[in-house]
This record gives sequence, structure tokens and C-alpha cells, in this order.
Amino acid sequence: MEIINVEKRTFESMLAKFEAFAQRVETMCVHSGDKNMQKWLDNQDVCQLLNISKRTLQTYRDNGTLPYSQIGHKIFYRPDEVQRLFEKSAVIHKQ
Repeated sequence: MEIINVEKRTFESMLAKFEAFAQRVETMCVHSGDKNMQKWLDNQDVCQLLNISKRTLQTYRDNGTLPYSQIGHKIFYRPDEVQRLFEKSAVIHKQ
């Protein structure tokens, strides 16, 4: 482990710059808002909306029927993609 000494004035300057940077990032996030990214849905949300089992949802992911994004071990779906699949399945059931 390496120890680095920094003068108080230098540390305070670095801290002020970091806080200004964090504020700019927060401002950009607020201004950019959702930008058509609605609230993403997780597995449970999609299963409830489509009235399907987790296994059926897994099949939809495996065969490319429903696009998804994964962060860590959690999977998310765009609401518009789920809506598209819902409408497609409703048309098939009517026929």
C-alpha cells in the first residue's frame, strides 16, 4: 500500500472540482430525463403483463422473440418491445 500526502489547499481544490463535476453530471441527468427510455421492466413485470411463466419468458429470450438487456444478473425489457409482443400474441389468438 502506498501513502500519498497532499496539502490541505490542494485537497480542497480537488474536492471542489470533483463536486462541480458531480453537479454537472447530475444536471445533465435531470435535463436529459427519460428520452424515450420509459421505465424498463424486469422478469416479474413482464410475466404479469403477458400472463406467462418464467420459463416461457426464458424461451422468448432464447429464441429472440423478446429483446432484453442484462445488467449483472438482472434482466430488463423495454416496455415498447413487451407491448409489441403483447399485440402480436393478441392477433394470433384472434385468428
